[in-house]
Amino acid sequence: MAMQVRATLGLDPWDTFHQGVAERTSLSFGTVTILVGVVVLLLWIPLRQRPGLGTVSNVLVIGLVADGTLWLMPQPDALAVRIPLLLASIVLNGVATGLYISARFGPGPRDGLTTGLHRRSGRSIRLVRTGIELTVLATGFLLGGSIGVGTVLYAVAIGPLSQFFLRIFDIPGLPERGSTVVARGTGTTAPQGPAEGAADTGTPTAGAGSGGNDPDSEGSAVDRI
Repeated sequence: MAMQVRATLGLDPWDTFHQGVAERTSLSFGTVTILVGVVVLLLWIPLRQRPGLGTVSNVLVIGLVADGTLWLMPQPDALAVRIPLLLASIVLNGVATGLYISARFGPGPRDGLTTGLHRRSGRSIRLVRTGIELTVLATGFLLGGSIGVGTVLYAVAIGPLSQFFLRIFDIPGLPERGSTVVARGTGTTAPQGPAEGAADTGTPTAGAGSGGNDPDSEGSAVDRI
């Protein structure tokens, strides 16, 4: 996340929103990420979603690490540095998505919101995910968040990358601990028609064609992707 911010070539929908809120307040990017995660997690209550260790870790750890990385990493000016930084950030997000889903300790708050609304509304994962991410992307842009080629590239690449790394890190026979729907739309954004995660990532990424299926059905994370 921090690397993509430093690349200044466009962010994924949620990070566009986080950056936009940070621009309008005195809060850091990581602090906004944590607070938004807490608010989204509260929305789980009426949706009867159950958090896990991965859910809580997602809320607390990611924002702190993002702020720490932003503090350590200088802002590059040269495009020859920013483009590799963007590409590396998207690949690393795919790696993180594969690791985080394969651990099966529960979805992140934003992904759980998608699955909860999917169950309560009967709408497909694809439609719910698209609606949420279009909303946060537009809101983030209006608040001053960054949209650009990185937004489009993230949308196109994060699904296949997540699927690839899920197959690498999947642990066959590991008991299910929560939804793995994050991989169906972790990095989806409007350019995907419209296209998380990481993690989180349904829309047309990471096998989103099965978006209407129950994400808690039997099978491994890879089988469901």
